[in-house]
Amino acid sequence: MKIDIILLFVAIILTILILLQPRGEMSSIFGGWTGSSYYKRRGIEKYVFYLTIVFSALFLILSILRLYL
Repeated sequence: MKIDIILLFVAIILTILILLQPRGEMSSIFGGWTGSSYYKRRGIEKYVFYLTIVFSALFLILSILRLYL
């Protein structure tokens, strides 16, 4: 039961982190407009990107654990 609560928390955080990221040519919540297809992540955008990777891996691991427990 604890793993279900943790998995729910991780899923909510992961959803928020994905929504905070800029999407291609559109602007992000932070107000950054990307005119080209390649740009360097700076500041908080870089940390949101890395946190998204960490929470994605955590979500995958917890989902597999929940499957076998």
